[in-house]
Amino acid sequence: MTNRENALAILNYQSYDRVPVVHFGFWNETLDKWVAEGHLLPHEKNERAAAAKLGFDFGWNPCASINAGLRPGFAREVIKDFGDGTRHVRNGCGVVELVRDGAGSIPQEIAHTLVDRASWEKHYLPRLQFSADRLPHIDDFGEDMPRGLHVGSLYGEFRNWAGVTGTSYLYADDEDLYAEIINTIGQLHVDCLEQALAMFEPNTFDYAHFWEDICFKTGPLVVPAIFDELVGPHYKRMTTLLAQVGINIVSLDCDGLIDSLLPTWLHNGVNTMFPIEVGTWDASIAPWREQYGRELRGVGGMNKTVFAHDFAAIDAEIARLKELVKLGGYLPCPDHRIAPDAKWENVVYYVNKMKETFS
Repeated sequence: MTNRENALAILNYQSYDRVPVVHFGFWNETLDKWVAEGHLLPHEKNERAAAAKLGFDFGWNPCASINAGLRPGFAREVIKDFGDGTRHVRNGCGVVELVRDGAGSIPQEIAHTLVDRASWEKHYLPRLQFSADRLPHIDDFGEDMPRGLHVGSLYGEFRNWAGVTGTSYLYADDEDLYAEIINTIGQLHVDCLEQALAMFEPNTFDYAHFWEDICFKTGPLVVPAIFDELVGPHYKRMTTLLAQVGINIVSLDCDGLIDSLLPTWLHNGVNTMFPIEVGTWDASIAPWREQYGRELRGVGGMNKTVFAHDFAAIDAEIARLKELVKLGGYLPCPDHRIAPDAKWENVVYYVNKMKETFS
């Protein structure tokens, strides 16, 4: 069986030959370090080349994507230059950030354009209209891997535009506007998905994929009951469209402690959690499976921090993963992009040990 066939068989609780060794990409700083150490040549400083050299089978990355975000995005603009390598810069979401030269972390948010109905109607609503150039195209599916369609973000992008504090105040100050923004986003996603699915032959895609990133280490950045009421129905509309063309695996990328949002996703047809960020809260598919049953699937859940330690730590992590694989419907993968503290030799050891364990 191919990597694609094995991965899909695992997620559908069918017989398979082996567990593919899957990755979720690398920080740019990680690739820089490995080039400096001589493990990669300068022209190999890219995800596909690095993954192939390490021995991974494929990355859990959708192959095509609808564009249901701001179109066009805001022009990047330097608002203020402090002359010491720091600047206030308006990004494509209309958010003014504090940008520091050489910083690799997420910039601090200073100000937001989306603050009320006037700013919504002037700057955002016109950028959320359907157009044919939002639809996906496929140049090449590339390596032997499941074929995914990225179907967008029903709340995460809104959070990006207004910020966590801003979305919270917006709900308190103008509940109707808050709902209107969510419904506008949802309708645009449905329109894009309907048109996208009509473009391709049946069985073109093996799974669909959402991105949200709306949870922190202590829980969600949105009230679960509000999320369920306002956002949940739009997931259902989209997963119904996907089911009509035979796409039964719908994965969702959300970091942090996601437990209180799981009921909304599962009830509305999103059945595969990714990347199951282990974090300080020890996330795992095991308790979710016990609570929700086999309908809940997973990709991820491998604690990537062991790459900074030693072979013994990696052996222990693989032993833990082995028990989770036995549950079925679960494909191990590092729980986020591999960070700069990862040692090349440890990642190579992990890949080889996974192949030895699960072949």
